[in-house]
Amino acid sequence: MTTQLPHPAPAALSAQSPMPLPTPRGPLSDALLQVLAAAGDPASLAGETAAVLAAPTGSWLEDEDVQLSLTCMYELHYRGLDGVDDDWEWQPDVLAARAALERAVEGELRARVTAAVPQETSAQAVATALFDLTSSDDGPSMSRWIARRAQREHLEELLVHRSVYQLKEADPHTWVVPRLGGAPKVALMEIQSDEYGAGDPERQHAALFATAMRGLGLDDTYGRYVDNVPAITLAHPNVMSMFGLHRRLRGAIVGHLAAFEMTSSIPNRLYGNGMRRIGLGGDVTEYFDEHVEADAVHEQIAGRDLAGRLVEQDPTLGADVMWGAAACLALDGWWAQHVLDRWEAGGTSLRQPLP
Repeated sequence: MTTQLPHPAPAALSAQSPMPLPTPRGPLSDALLQVLAAAGDPASLAGETAAVLAAPTGSWLEDEDVQLSLTCMYELHYRGLDGVDDDWEWQPDVLAARAALERAVEGELRARVTAAVPQETSAQAVATALFDLTSSDDGPSMSRWIARRAQREHLEELLVHRSVYQLKEADPHTWVVPRLGGAPKVALMEIQSDEYGAGDPERQHAALFATAMRGLGLDDTYGRYVDNVPAITLAHPNVMSMFGLHRRLRGAIVGHLAAFEMTSSIPNRLYGNGMRRIGLGGDVTEYFDEHVEADAVHEQIAGRDLAGRLVEQDPTLGADVMWGAAACLALDGWWAQHVLDRWEAGGTSLRQPLP
């Protein structure tokens, strides 16, 4: 049984602090941040976006300028950006620029990630297909590396990478709640209730993660480490936001959540074991231990009652459910490969190393 440790919710979470303004990484993010600070012309974003998209340098998922711009645009829908007026959330020029970037990112994902669609549309058939997909994933295993080889500096970097999403854990998936009805909505709310602490603010998973960060001497301020992480780290939470904010992609965000839950329990056990191996205590490991038990239950609910019942309701969503799940696995694998390659070479996985 997971030990319940009394940790107060961090001020950064309870106060809903906005994300600090990051440092630009290219002409588009520079123009965007100037516009949001009311020091630039919103109409200029169209030209800057077109120029960036007309001169691709490789993967949009690894483009620093594109991914930081999307992070800032999406953050307007979460807690906002420090010093930026809330009215920017629905400003037409910002939305138009975001839509153009989203088309590029979604196009790349659809070209690079595919998944077989089950012939049957029963809830059990869909769940079985999702379990088959996740169990056959052959991407690099970050959790095994952490369990066997990680030292403290690796764990610090791991939490810095993951803080971009984990400090708002579950929020991107919550966007789909009003887009569902009946059994799938009930299943999703069962999962999200646990994610948000089941009535106890101190048990919110984001709050537990913040406690783990403090236990490693890290700053748990929301968005504090965006400047430190590379584009591939920003890409996964950005894709979650894209899936969650578009009704047409409701199947993808449901499939994403199913894969997320199905690949959580065992890796989190390994993360916790790696932390205990080097002598870290319950203040750090509690977040990971909590997910071992919770996600073993969540994976069943997400696979059958959420994703499976959604496809039963609307078989046309089956392809996107499977694609969203495959995209989750691919994004996690690409990020893990980046991090492990740099650790294996004896360097830092961060864009800006920690002090």
